[in-house]
Amino acid sequence: MFTGIIEGFGTFRSIRPAGLGTRFAIESDFPLDQTKIGDSIAVNGACLTAVTLNGRRFEVDVAPETLAKTTFSQARVGDRVNLERALRLSDRLDGHLVSGHIDGTGVMTAKETLSNAVIVTVSLPPELLRYMILKGSVAIDGISLTINKLNTDSIELSIIPHTAKITSIGFKKPGDRVNIETDVIGKYVEIFVTGKNQGPGRSDSKGSISGLDKSFLLKTGFL
Repeated sequence: MFTGIIEGFGTFRSIRPAGLGTRFAIESDFPLDQTKIGDSIAVNGACLTAVTLNGRRFEVDVAPETLAKTTFSQARVGDRVNLERALRLSDRLDGHLVSGHIDGTGVMTAKETLSNAVIVTVSLPPELLRYMILKGSVAIDGISLTINKLNTDSIELSIIPHTAKITSIGFKKPGDRVNIETDVIGKYVEIFVTGKNQGPGRSDSKGSISGLDKSFLLKTGFL
């Protein structure tokens, strides 16, 4: 689990095939103190496992599913990426709960400076946009951000100078693809309310999928 508060940058030093997936060698700009092999590190928001570790350089294996869901299929040696190590239970939760499981990608369509803020517009497909709410949270390339405006096919975000300076959002430009993780709480609420994607063994006594609806709330005394 992560917070979306980026620790610093990393740089892709090598990209090589690993079976049907890919292995990245990444060099961190900051010391990886107390990090060990097997630890989770969010790379542009995607939770990956360190399989080798040598000073500030570590390697991760990227599965075909991750390549298909993220921008990693377009990765190049020298690319700069956001890094965040896993949350410790003793840490302050400054961003929001981020699982590191990317839901899909979006496209930055506009970027402009307004006073001391950078206004960024990100176009999203309907299957991701449905989980967006005004003033809600979204992780873009692993960065915890607040949705300031919700459009029919995009979201707008206001980036403060500090965030633009220490994360990749500062040098991204219109046309660039970004990794998107929607709010995990919203996805759980959808399952509880609609009964969708409950999987085997989660049907009611009649064999149909049941959700949290008004009749259930009346029957159980909540309404």
